[in-house]
Amino acid sequence: MYYHRFLLNAAGLLLLTQSNVAAAKAVVIGYQTNVEPAKVAQADGAYERALAEKVDWRLFNSGAEVLTALASGAVDLALLGSSPLAAAVANDLDIEVFLVATDLKSAEALVVKNGRGIYKPSDLIGKKIATPFASTAHYSLLSALKHWNIQPNQVRLLNLKPAEINAAWRRGDIDAAFVWSPALANIKKTGTVMTDAGQVGQWGAPTFEVWVARRGFAAQHPEVLRKFADVTLSYYAAYQANPAAWSVNSSQVQKIAKITGVAAADVPGLLAGAQYPNRQAQLSTRYLAQGTQHNIANTVNYLKDLGLVRKVPSNYQKFVTTAFIQSTASYSGNN
Repeated sequence: MYYHRFLLNAAGLLLLTQSNVAAAKAVVIGYQTNVEPAKVAQADGAYERALAEKVDWRLFNSGAEVLTALASGAVDLALLGSSPLAAAVANDLDIEVFLVATDLKSAEALVVKNGRGIYKPSDLIGKKIATPFASTAHYSLLSALKHWNIQPNQVRLLNLKPAEINAAWRRGDIDAAFVWSPALANIKKTGTVMTDAGQVGQWGAPTFEVWVARRGFAAQHPEVLRKFADVTLSYYAAYQANPAAWSVNSSQVQKIAKITGVAAADVPGLLAGAQYPNRQAQLSTRYLAQGTQHNIANTVNYLKDLGLVRKVPSNYQKFVTTAFIQSTASYSGNN
């Protein structure tokens, strides 16, 4: 009898321990150093409060790194640019877009180094241009070259991470770079913007950033995605209600600067360099209800034309969902 009770107690203790371990497992979120309003939510711990769960924030330097983490199951949610997203879709990675983070405008740009004799697009021929491969910046660069009738093999394309671009720029090893901040803000100090993601978008190749989830995680934890989206959109709404309040000396900008490594003086301009779709826009045909699928399809087709992906999916709808965007806000935290 004693042995039987001991086994029952031990089994109960084991189940309780396993339950506590499961409950303590953090939600793993992959982020990048893009400047956007919801970085304040990250700094404030707003996601942790809303989710009532631990969050393990993991910094990635490029979309290619994010894809590797998603494919291995190392992250649950992640920020992803439209070009690596298209690569993921073309390879049928088991993910879904549940929130559009930003429409990129001047937040990513092609900067040419002063003193290198580059004044017009044709001057780029034979020059060293750096960008993180398989990124939105890479896609924008290739699209710009195509618009200017410059073949990729007519320039020297270098695959460098943003921090590596910073270092190469300081050494004088490269002539130009298409990148985002903080690298963008740094190289602009001794360079000139030739074009940016917004202009390239007007030429027919828009770029954007989205939040994606592993489909299995989304099915098991739908409330995590709903609450994550709700917090993010509430901070977008706070910024859109009064952009002027997000000035250099504001607490919001100081928090963004600390997380991203961007100088506070550069943050307001970078915030203004992108669009942040609100709740109604997210659910509209411009974004998750239709437009996002259309833009993914265009990007996949373009990457296929460049030989960067091999196949084109027959169904894009399965990679995008509106299920986790609530029509009205429920998050009421301080922002």
